Amino acid sequence: MTALGLLTRPGRARTLAGFALAAVVLFAVAPVVLSDFRLNLLAKFLCLAMVAVGIGLAWGRGGMLTLGQGVFFGLGAYIMAMHLKLADAGPGGVPDFMTLYGTGEVPGWWEPLRSAPVALAAIVVVPCALAAILGYAVFTRRVRGAYFAILSQALAAAFAILLVGQQKVTGGTNGLNGFRSFFGYDLTDPVNKRMIFFVVAGVLLVMVAIVRQLMVSRFGELLVAVRDQENRVRFLGYDPALVKVVAYVVAAGMAAIGGALFVPVVGIISPADVGVVPSIAFLVGVAIGGRATLLGPVLGAVAVSWAQTSLSESFPSGWIYVQGALFIVVVAFLPGGLASLVGKLRRTPPQASPTPPPGPSGPPAAPRAAAVTGAATATATTAAPGAPTAPVPTVRAATGGHDD
Repeated sequence: MTALGLLTRPGRARTLAGFALAAVVLFAVAPVVLSDFRLNLLAKFLCLAMVAVGIGLAWGRGGMLTLGQGVFFGLGAYIMAMHLKLADAGPGGVPDFMTLYGTGEVPGWWEPLRSAPVALAAIVVVPCALAAILGYAVFTRRVRGAYFAILSQALAAAFAILLVGQQKVTGGTNGLNGFRSFFGYDLTDPVNKRMIFFVVAGVLLVMVAIVRQLMVSRFGELLVAVRDQENRVRFLGYDPALVKVVAYVVAAGMAAIGGALFVPVVGIISPADVGVVPSIAFLVGVAIGGRATLLGPVLGAVAVSWAQTSLSESFPSGWIYVQGALFIVVVAFLPGGLASLVGKLRRTPPQASPTPPPGPSGPPAAPRAAAVTGAATATATTAAPGAPTAPVPTVRAATGGHDD
């Protein structure tokens, strides 16, 4: 079977073929055809696609309009940035920005992040714990729809304001930057930058595989049921709040990991990367790609990020209008995103039923049911007067009728 046949054939074969094709493109083709600058740019887009994968699960399958994923993206990014700054400062050292803005002493809550294992664990645990607390507090009170979206967006705005106000420990509006190493590897070496790209690509494929498994599992079916008929799910004995919390926590963890890998790829993290505008940009990419599909959020996030970078170079002030127009067009005319076009193109118009060939005498033969009914009627009318008339048989298979 050809590769195209595997990709179009439903089932596990198509899934395995899709993952194999993505691995070949990311690990073999991209490093060969792209320059170091473009490869690093693609790594940045893949980090943003990780956030989109989680949004596709929470919003596309769970119906939760998450407008505050910048919070979890920022938490993972800042925790990674803190560790890198402490690692660059050396044992007992102080990050450079603290000597300029602060007292020259490392805060106590920074110190545990000097350890690489602690920092890696905190990247996942802290955002997921926050998402679990917020999700349980919100979903148990049955807050959903526009109210949940506004609440999550307000959380992103508050988080960005908090980062700006704590300049002594977060760098303020400048953020954290100037990283020289990544777990012992020199970030100025092109070979190490390429290694980071491979790490990012591998993590993204693992995330897509996890979400795919969740979608086809019983949990995925339950999540869709909660999205469509939450009250019925509650009547069946399930707790919809717990189902939503699990999806929300998974999405938060993926956003945090994407933010953590974003730091060594880009080399900076600031409040401008975690506020309301970036959170909406994450959502726009998912909506354009197709929020209810597996690969739609990934492709949409990469496409929107690439378009933003390309158009911003030529039209710095016009991209925001193009982004808004894309979102409006997709929501109005393609609610399923660009991924829905594939399904529409694969549909074929229904074929007309063939006309029965004419009989020997010219006109088409009468249906069998009509012939049986006509024969029975003729028998009943030609019977002798006074003789008992036989009941007319009913042909249920032919006429589709029912006995009285």
